[in-house]
Amino acid sequence: MRIQRISVETPAHSCFVEITAKVQTIVHQSEIEDGIALIFVPHTTAGITLNENADPNVVRDMLTDLDRIAPDDQPYYRHFEGNSASHLKTSFVGNNLVIFIEGGNIVLGRWQGIYLCEFDGPRTRRVQIKIIPDME
Repeated sequence: MRIQRISVETPAHSCFVEITAKVQTIVHQSEIEDGIALIFVPHTTAGITLNENADPNVVRDMLTDLDRIAPDDQPYYRHFEGNSASHLKTSFVGNNLVIFIEGGNIVLGRWQGIYLCEFDGPRTRRVQIKIIPDME
């Protein structure tokens, strides 16, 4: 199966945008019953994570602590674009996930959601998804 691509509009400089439903739609369209979904974000200032989607304060807390760990205004940053903190945050959260597929559905924990993590927006971001069926 070919790589599928989705676009995600991010509304702020730093934010998490839940894309669970978009990933599930691609899995359904693939008609693959069992396998894995490889999810990749091809950006250096945006990443992807799997985390709680029941309480929006979790995302707020994560963004707050990422800002504390890598604040935007460090005088020692040397990158000429001025977005070194965005690069650091992306490296912290990562740029890929592997999600199991069972019975045509992505397998997540009860409170889990898939989030595109924006650290240098607002922008239009791409997410690439490759569905790989089980080899039985």
